[in-house]
Amino acid sequence: MSFRATAEDPQDGGLQFSWTASTGTLGPAQQSATTSQRSWTAPACLNPKVTASFTVTAANDRDLSATARFSAVGIPDCPTWSPTGSMAKRRRVPEATLLLTGKVLVTGGPNGGEIPAMAELYDPATGLWTSTGSMAKGRYQHTATLLPSGKVLVTGGAGDSGLLATAEVYDPGTGLWTSAGSMASGRENHTATLLPSGKVLVMGGIVGGVPAATAEVFDPATGTWATTGSLSPGRYSHTATLLPTGKVLVTGGYGDESEPRATAGLYDPATGTWSATGSMGSSRGHHAATLLPTGRVLVTGGNGSSLSLALSEVYEPATGLWSSIASMPTGRSQHTATLLASGRVLVTGGQGGGGFLSTAEVYDPATNTWASTASMVTGRGSLSATLLPTGRVLVTGGMGDGGATLTAEVYDPGTGTWAPTGSMTSDRTEHTATLLPSGKVLVTGGRSGTNTYLATTEVHDPGTGVWLSTGSMVAGRSAHTATLLPSGKVLVTGGRNATVASLATTEVYEPVTGTWASTGSMATGRRQHTATLLPSGKVLVTGGQGPLATAEVHDPVTGLWTSTGSMATGRSAHTATLLPSGKVLVTGGSDGSVPLAIAEVYDPGTGTWNSVAGMATGRSVHTATLLPSGKVLVTGGYGSTFLATAEVYDPGTNAWASAGSLASDRYLHTTTLLPSGKVLVTGGYGSRGRLATAELYTPERRTWAVTGALSLNRESHTATLLPTGKVLVTGGAGNSGFLTLSELYVP
Repeated sequence: MSFRATAEDPQDGGLQFSWTASTGTLGPAQQSATTSQRSWTAPACLNPKVTASFTVTAANDRDLSATARFSAVGIPDCPTWSPTGSMAKRRRVPEATLLLTGKVLVTGGPNGGEIPAMAELYDPATGLWTSTGSMAKGRYQHTATLLPSGKVLVTGGAGDSGLLATAEVYDPGTGLWTSAGSMASGRENHTATLLPSGKVLVMGGIVGGVPAATAEVFDPATGTWATTGSLSPGRYSHTATLLPTGKVLVTGGYGDESEPRATAGLYDPATGTWSATGSMGSSRGHHAATLLPTGRVLVTGGNGSSLSLALSEVYEPATGLWSSIASMPTGRSQHTATLLASGRVLVTGGQGGGGFLSTAEVYDPATNTWASTASMVTGRGSLSATLLPTGRVLVTGGMGDGGATLTAEVYDPGTGTWAPTGSMTSDRTEHTATLLPSGKVLVTGGRSGTNTYLATTEVHDPGTGVWLSTGSMVAGRSAHTATLLPSGKVLVTGGRNATVASLATTEVYEPVTGTWASTGSMATGRRQHTATLLPSGKVLVTGGQGPLATAEVHDPVTGLWTSTGSMATGRSAHTATLLPSGKVLVTGGSDGSVPLAIAEVYDPGTGTWNSVAGMATGRSVHTATLLPSGKVLVTGGYGSTFLATAEVYDPGTNAWASAGSLASDRYLHTTTLLPSGKVLVTGGYGSRGRLATAELYTPERRTWAVTGALSLNRESHTATLLPTGKVLVTGGAGNSGFLTLSELYVP
């Protein structure tokens, strides 16, 4: 970035310029008699309380001077730790559980000879701690698991009289605890994992003074326990991770003679049995395991045969194999590892180098790199860490140099920010953007500021931030669709241009050669339609301006189009979402006169449509996003006016539920599912005109929060999730015309 100052001396004397910057680095001055220019390198981030401010002073040889002051904005906030009050009780190895209310329940953990039964609640909104109901038994080395009902199951642990077999359930609605029966055996240092069925698997730990291989399952519906298969050999201080397949991966831990293990096992809830899987490269206990957005499992640190480990490994469920990755800068055990909203992993605290650690590190799976981040105020091990709905991380309790701690701290990874990433070769709106298998992004067509329908296409390389032109389409078009095919090619369908209101032609892009080829025509010309890749590899096209009720299917293998069943209602500017069942949900749109609330589902197996429950509000030019739960989030759009409301569809119950409201009403916006499971909404047009604002939706809480704003107001743009977890926004219509500037969102 460069700054330029110009001044005049009424007495025509020579001027001298001096510059100051509160942060960053000023480059050499380039100066003339009346001007001065200096480059400035911004810091990577700023403390949220610090402003990047500048002064420039022009002085003549008569000691007369003039000073200008200004500041720079848009620099990301640095990660920070801040104290957030203290608990009433000092606790070592407490359990902290995020409730559906957004509060955090902390239970157990000893302090010297005291084992508190009292539980406490942390409210992130106020930063305050309050006492809640006490458990029947004080305990530590126990587990606490959030149930689908919103209640919390606490199991086992050690109490005043030895190992506990009892279990208790906390009800946040009443603040009270009730008995949940007893396990077959008292155990500590075990694991508890919520299964897809809603049941809880408890495994291993210390039972009767020896490492246990036994496992039990709790059924919240009946409040009963049942034994299930055992994983031999026995282990404690291991990890258990629910995989996307529904199986549970157990890793490491200590066995006989407190020797760390490298072995791992898989539990199948469908059969109640265990099977061996690949062993880790290093034996370890008191380590951490984190499920990554890719479905892989990251294991960090722990105690090896003698030292705290810096070695990290990743488990690939598809192959059952482990691979070594970059090591942490610091060996540590009894630490925490928390998946952040950005898809990165925060590792903090623990023990290493003969002491309790305050240092923290962040792992980026996209680049396989570790980076040091801000340190905690207090060094601590055997702590707990909880990801809050705000994206911050709450650290509670643990063991420090002065014994068990009662302090808590909050880590702020920095505000989601936007950064420019070069400009396209053409300004364009109503275009498409498609992530290619190479990680590059293909942008096609659209309409330019001269009202030219573009045939040009270009490719963005996230590695360099550079845009390069690639082959042009056969026909210029806007309001079309672009679909990535299993072959890696891209299918473009329909749209409009200066001579044809709705195009029937389609084309295919070959990334290897950068060329386009026609691939037949649809039976009907369409624009403002949808195109959905089916599990079969075929593409379903629905609706469009007319409004059209017809649908067609493209077979990339033959290049042919065939008609399929028609929707019950003609519509355009609607959405189409592939459900986990393989069916396609179509919502809303316009029938040519009014926005629709009607929804329909297409079954590729029969080629037929069925009506499903309708939305609460008719809307068109909205968005629909498939959530990790299999539900579908619909946001904004236009009804009788601009809409801020959002709704969620549950295919399992065929019902819609409110998903709250955005801070700004909008349509012609974008929604992007982030690796964290949150949904990013950007830009659009609303009652306040074109928008630069962005918002984040947290599905678990059904809450919205404002995040960093775009540098430019824009609507009819695109937003593409990159492999790095960042989001590339391109083009659209701005307040001063159609845009070439692209921006990157960094969660």
